[in-house]
Amino acid sequence: MATVKGVQVLLALAAITAIAHGATTTHLQFYMHDTVTPSTAKPATAMRVVRGPTPSPGNSINRFGDMYAIDDPLTDAPDDDAASRAVVGRAQGFYLMASRAADQLLLSVNMVFTAGKHNGSSVAVHGRDAIFDEVRELPVLGGTGGFRGAAGYVLIRTHSFNASNNNAVLKVDMYLSV
Repeated sequence: MATVKGVQVLLALAAITAIAHGATTTHLQFYMHDTVTPSTAKPATAMRVVRGPTPSPGNSINRFGDMYAIDDPLTDAPDDDAASRAVVGRAQGFYLMASRAADQLLLSVNMVFTAGKHNGSSVAVHGRDAIFDEVRELPVLGGTGGFRGAAGYVLIRTHSFNASNNNAVLKVDMYLSV
């Protein structure tokens, strides 16, 4: 069992290693707009591509095994009014209803940045998203462009969710070491 002093030494060594290798920490904050049910103002950005066989308890829309392909806009603000927010990228990938007993997803997505100083860079995120938890933490698997070799994590919070149509806006805080 590690002692407190031993853990402190390991943390200090990790910090020294990061500094020695020129790693910097970047915090990005943006909003992911997942539109399952389109309207005249908003086209669908998530499409069910697999329909699971078993209804999820308490969820009339989703089933265990449902898979959605996504190409969700990433914006600098949560507003529905497109004029008051800027698109900074796209979340491209899929999510899978991965639990028979609860609304928990497997989220596998590339966050592709298309504007600002991170234009042309991307970050790969893959992990469990317990969608009704207040805060969900998912790992960053790597990145490209300015985020090549990135490590870190993403904190996801639900900004808004409409249970009748499954449309959601998620607040994303991304912490990267590059």
